[in-house]
Amino acid sequence: MKFIYQMWWKVLAVVLILSTLITGLLLPVPRLPILHETIRNLYFHVPMWMGMLSVFVISVYFSIKYLNTGKEEYDLAAVECVNTGLLFYSIGLVTGMLWAKYTWGQFWSGDPKQNSAAIAFLLYCAYLVLRNSIDEEQKRGKISAIYNIFAFPIMVVLIFVLPRMTDSLHPGNGGNPAFGKYDLDSRMKIAFYPAMAGWSLLAIWIATIRYRIRLIENKRNSVD
Repeated sequence: MKFIYQMWWKVLAVVLILSTLITGLLLPVPRLPILHETIRNLYFHVPMWMGMLSVFVISVYFSIKYLNTGKEEYDLAAVECVNTGLLFYSIGLVTGMLWAKYTWGQFWSGDPKQNSAAIAFLLYCAYLVLRNSIDEEQKRGKISAIYNIFAFPIMVVLIFVLPRMTDSLHPGNGGNPAFGKYDLDSRMKIAFYPAMAGWSLLAIWIATIRYRIRLIENKRNSVD
């Protein structure tokens, strides 16, 4: 847990995100049909999902640690990673809806990828509802940890597997080629890969801040 107090990776996150904002908005992009300038959303929409996945994976790790040790700090780390993941999940959905409006003609078209993402989002919202419905601390931690461990692979199937098995407008699903298949300008990678790393680090950073706040609140409550 000492990693969360180190500064170097936080500085790196800021540098990567700033570089993404500069290169992503200023560097030229390919003039593809329908997409046009909206392709710049690739630097923000996709990294939101990567940030979400990063903290969700960490939340599963801490859920497993909690089941093995019963330490409350692991339970708190897991739930704050989920809370942060849902934040990035929400931004990912919104940026995707905006992109869909300008490329597919409407914010929500009932595309399999959109529907699956919405179901997976509700799956994690149910995790928070479940936690808040249980008063006993250890029981809440164990049940929510088990739920979290099983929710993650279901989410992966809903978002990354099922949409590939049916017709979809979304790139990389239902026979529709992913962006890597297009003849994209290689300069896009200068913004895209730092964006993936930067937003993921930012998600982890936010989760650590939330976790430290929860620790302080718990200590204050125990003193009172």
